[in-house]
Amino acid sequence: MRSERALRGPLFYERGWRMEGCWSRRGCDDEMQGRCPHNVSGEPCPADCHYAACHRPTHVVCEDFGVLLNPKRNYEAAVKQVCRFCEHFLVHGPDIDPNAPNGREKFSGRNRFIL
Repeated sequence: MRSERALRGPLFYERGWRMEGCWSRRGCDDEMQGRCPHNVSGEPCPADCHYAACHRPTHVVCEDFGVLLNPKRNYEAAVKQVCRFCEHFLVHGPDIDPNAPNGREKFSGRNRFIL
């Protein structure tokens, strides 16, 4: 039986990302390609990427700072930066597990609201 990589193509599972090399098909410039999460493991899809836009009916940009700055929310659970200011995610998303090892240190709020 052929390997999964052979069936999917050379770029499909490179470094563990399904969309490895998507910038070559989508026309991203060098700056975007340099910080693309499909290029940098573990980083969320940048909010200014055209393909990271959310078209779900539940997506609403949150305007309540009390909800936006909830210290209990696990912002790292968001796959896209767009989710980090979506009211649906901020209200219904997972909380940080206080019992998890390094639960508090895991959150990197340094770029939470960069757009």
